Amino acid sequence: MKITDSTLTRTGGQLLVDSLKVHDVDLAFSVPGESFLEVLDALHDARDSIKLVTCRQEGGAAYMAEAYGKLTGRPGICFVTRGPGASNSAIGVHTAQQDSTPMILFIGQVGNDFVEREAFQEIDYRRMYGQMAKWVAQIDRADRVPEYVSRAFHTAVSGRPGPVVLALPEDMLTATATVPDVERYKRVAANPGDDDMRKLRKMLAQAKRPFVIPGGGGWDAQACADFRAFVEANDLPVGTSFRRQDLYDNRLPNFVGDVGIGINPALAERVKGADLLLAIGPRLCEMTTTGYTLVDVPRPKQKFVHVHAGAEMLGRVYQADLPINSGMPEFARAARGLAPVDSSAWSAWTRAARADYEAWIEPGPMPGALDLGQVMVHLRKRLPPETIVTNGAGNFSAWVHRFYQYPGFRTELAPTSGTMGYGVPSAVAAKLVHPDRPVVSFSGDGCFLMNGQELATAVQHGAPVIFIVVNNGMYGTIRMHQEREHPGRISGTELGNPDFAALARAYGLHGETVEKTADFEAAFERAWRAKAGALIELRIDPDAITTRTTLSAIRAAALKNRK
Repeated sequence: MKITDSTLTRTGGQLLVDSLKVHDVDLAFSVPGESFLEVLDALHDARDSIKLVTCRQEGGAAYMAEAYGKLTGRPGICFVTRGPGASNSAIGVHTAQQDSTPMILFIGQVGNDFVEREAFQEIDYRRMYGQMAKWVAQIDRADRVPEYVSRAFHTAVSGRPGPVVLALPEDMLTATATVPDVERYKRVAANPGDDDMRKLRKMLAQAKRPFVIPGGGGWDAQACADFRAFVEANDLPVGTSFRRQDLYDNRLPNFVGDVGIGINPALAERVKGADLLLAIGPRLCEMTTTGYTLVDVPRPKQKFVHVHAGAEMLGRVYQADLPINSGMPEFARAARGLAPVDSSAWSAWTRAARADYEAWIEPGPMPGALDLGQVMVHLRKRLPPETIVTNGAGNFSAWVHRFYQYPGFRTELAPTSGTMGYGVPSAVAAKLVHPDRPVVSFSGDGCFLMNGQELATAVQHGAPVIFIVVNNGMYGTIRMHQEREHPGRISGTELGNPDFAALARAYGLHGETVEKTADFEAAFERAWRAKAGALIELRIDPDAITTRTTLSAIRAAALKNRK
């Protein structure tokens, strides 16, 4: 877009929306509020270029914006009102922060003439969001809107991607200013030095048991393609970090599993037994390291190369033999250009790791008439490779992550922050961003009801998704821990649920309930054909708590240990 004529006078709200147009925003998520009426009015004039998606709760809106950021690499945009709206949306900002997702949250704010009086719904967002975002600011003057918005976009996408929060005082939005727009933002990223890459190649050439863990944010399709070329040229085993399984095609022979919650024990031993660990993008958080046990803090036993887009993350927890500050596309491109090393020393190691993975994704028996493992086996055969699979948090997701195979970049949307309620809104956002791709969403019964009202958003905005709700009548993850620590003493984890299929039908979706494995395939085909979207409730045995054990087994072991 051309820079606007500096003689044009506009309100702060108009300047803000024009700035979004400059930065190529095409979709924004919101729950409306009187605190930013001028923005809503300006969006009315921009409706041909920016689609405004009206959501039912700010947490859902913020999740949708975060999912948009994951899918596109561009900042997801969310508008909420002050106080309660800002509080509700905090969950999406926290997810964006932990998942390294570019996102900008705009919050309506009390006018400057009311500030610091504890006016109606007043909060100082700079203090509220201080540790949760890359940058938090308030735009007090209309003439500085283009400047602040430009900085917000640059900050959200550069270095380690993440969320930005901007507060919008009401009087600023109605004030006028005569200022030009700026140009579209440009992503800023570090590049690996030639010396870094020479050192990396030398370390790889000296290794006997290398292991690669890609993860984090900032990837794109080309980066994944370049990374794959580097992996295949050197025949390296790849274990993706927690909920980043789509960074490498799970069907390829070099993929050996996901390094996350409920890790394959054989894979965990390979990570521990590696003599060279390449962590490309992940922070190596608690979930990826199994509580910091796979990799010793602060000095790993393995020779350790850590690549990260944020310089502040290098050395924060782990001291690397070779720390490399680089964006993921930049590193992957440089890695692809390296001359391959002789991989004969570890080719058998890679093949054995793949065999372990292939055995791991064959489900064993599960209590009850409905076997989630067999459901996932059917779906990995049935779903086309372009399908986007989303999920929230809960033990149900272990079946998805273990038994489904993600075919490639951005076929998975899942929160590394472990936040519940993500499965539904992320799926709605995915379908709006990619209307031509199938989207299948997984939620537990507790997870679903945290944002299940966004089914209304899906129907209103024409986003036909297949929602799958796994119902075991409890907060399963907490119940699992409860049985380990306080066996038999159930407290606060039981759930009384509605008829989820009937609820879906009330929203205008196709809905049905499945209680037996044999009935799933036909039910799924009916859901696939439903034009408005569908919900399938899977009622499973509550004893089936993980892919490897049962609640009764956990309880029995805990009681035995107490004797």
